[in-house]
Amino acid sequence: MEIGKFAFCIHPIVYEDITRKYPLLGKLPKSIMNRVLQRVPPSEVSHITGVSSQHGAAEGWFVGLPLVTQQMIQLPEQFVLNKIIQAGKRAESLGAKIFGLGAFTSVIGDGGITVSKNLKIAVTTGNSYTIATAMEAVEEACKIMDRNIRDCNAVVIGATGSIGRVCGLLMAVKADTLTIVAPREEKLERTAEEIVRLTNKSVKTHTDIRCALQDADVVITVSSAVDSIIKPEYLKTGAIVCDVARPRDISVEVSDKRKDVLVIEGGVVEVPGDVNFNFNFGFPPKLSYACMAETMILAMEGKYEDYSIGKQLSLEKVMEISRLAAKHGFKLAGFRSFERVIKNEYFISIKENINKASCVQNSKV
Repeated sequence: MEIGKFAFCIHPIVYEDITRKYPLLGKLPKSIMNRVLQRVPPSEVSHITGVSSQHGAAEGWFVGLPLVTQQMIQLPEQFVLNKIIQAGKRAESLGAKIFGLGAFTSVIGDGGITVSKNLKIAVTTGNSYTIATAMEAVEEACKIMDRNIRDCNAVVIGATGSIGRVCGLLMAVKADTLTIVAPREEKLERTAEEIVRLTNKSVKTHTDIRCALQDADVVITVSSAVDSIIKPEYLKTGAIVCDVARPRDISVEVSDKRKDVLVIEGGVVEVPGDVNFNFNFGFPPKLSYACMAETMILAMEGKYEDYSIGKQLSLEKVMEISRLAAKHGFKLAGFRSFERVIKNEYFISIKENINKASCVQNSKV
């Protein structure tokens, strides 16, 4: 059995991710730290081993791009793209045959198309499997919370992006009503028209997040915002929120102030085999983000072709990567919320708080 070869691009989300590992950098003024990070070339972070199933095996590498999200937004786009291409060339030199774009590297520019044109190996953002696992997580969370998704008012935030658009298409079929949210009204209307045409379901649009969330039972949020955009007061009692975005869209204040809503992270996957990432990115052993998992799956299949790139992802690829994931034993790995594993007691606590909040509301009426 030939072992597939992949690499996956990672980068620090915030400055604290760097200073935790290199405390001395934290003593520098941020302006100097920025200049230092801009000069550091992408490099191998770790060797990933043990990814295997009955049908295939793979090994790979994390390649680190030393720019935080804020820098990637503020610096000239071409500068950042050149850095990502450098990371891809490093992946090539390691022997990788497919290169996955993690976190904000999948958002910059044209969703991996320019990166692919400048590399000799295949490129994917991993967004197809991210979509599949987010939808699976939402449906499973609804069951646990004794909700029927078909009776829910659903909201997709960031609906004009590559992930959000397909989430909107899938959610239109599953939920009772759908509202899609994005900042640019013209683009939002085009997305709504496409959803209506393909699903024959009516769709509401909104550019105001707070207003859109007033009556939302189920929320998938996948914006490309740098800072959190969902505040505690935006959510109704009993809301289920799946935050797929990195950096996260939902404020950490929600965890502290709203014990009557459920927040889960989308796209957390158990990897088959005796996998060792040789790097701590905040997950328990054997777990990865779905975007990482997609890159592994394609390598195990020997499917070395550009996959989830560009701004128009296809439903067909979402379905295909789901089938390939099941074939190799990749699966949704329970739930996490704000980087913590959720246990059954947490769901029970949320349900109790929802009931208390509902009783208070009813007594006022």
